[in-house]
Amino acid sequence: MSALAQAFARARNENRAALIGYLPAGFPDVPTSIRLIEAMVAGGVDIVEVGLPYSDPLMDGPVIAEAADRALAQGTTTDDVLDVAAAAARTGAATVVMSYWNPIERFGLDRFAQRLAAAGGSGVITPDLTPEEGLAWRDSTDARALDRIFLVAPSSTPQRIATVVSACSGFVYAASLMGVTGARDAISGDAEGLVARVRSATDLPIAVGLGVSRGDQAASIARFADGVIVGSAFVRAVAQARDADAAIEAVGSLAAELAAGVRRRNGEVLP
Repeated sequence: MSALAQAFARARNENRAALIGYLPAGFPDVPTSIRLIEAMVAGGVDIVEVGLPYSDPLMDGPVIAEAADRALAQGTTTDDVLDVAAAAARTGAATVVMSYWNPIERFGLDRFAQRLAAAGGSGVITPDLTPEEGLAWRDSTDARALDRIFLVAPSSTPQRIATVVSACSGFVYAASLMGVTGARDAISGDAEGLVARVRSATDLPIAVGLGVSRGDQAASIARFADGVIVGSAFVRAVAQARDADAAIEAVGSLAAELAAGVRRRNGEVLP
């Protein structure tokens, strides 16, 4: 059983959703990003998404885009990202890399898959790669026993959902709304319906992302999803902190709040 499968199974056995936390590698610098991820895991994150900073992040809102720019300005490379992923995996949390396709293609598909597997990584989320364009990637990831995570959206037709989930392993990433990433005051009402449609097409775990920033939002999504993905809220907590120590404290506190949220059902705290 893969580390991702173990993380979802553990959460399911505890009658809760898994908490998935995202942070770009190299933000605000490589050593600090490792310390931040360690704090996120200590606070209750089950699965870590290590972001690979990219200069043209079409799906990212301003918070994550600015963090990626800052990481790139620090000179963060794909090798650094893989080092951060290795450090994340050493925490015991299942670790995936979230990357646009261009950096992986430039690095080399087989080389990237081999390096990530050697680092202890579990898989890769590729938001702008379609299953039809990912046949070579399927071969590379299969050879290294890495999970492939593709995205579905509220606009996805039943046929499209079937195509996407047939190419996925690990879990399916359900984007709860159309548009770019970013924490929001309210979660889209499309999320629950999207999860139901995806669940009818696959037995894989389904994780919902885009917009979650508070424990009550995490609790709401945890009622119907297998995983709750939080990205911009963690990045914003770092960006607003006065220094590295304050950032570490902030992400740890946020992780603890969100971890409590995924353990709630109808306002009650699960044992």
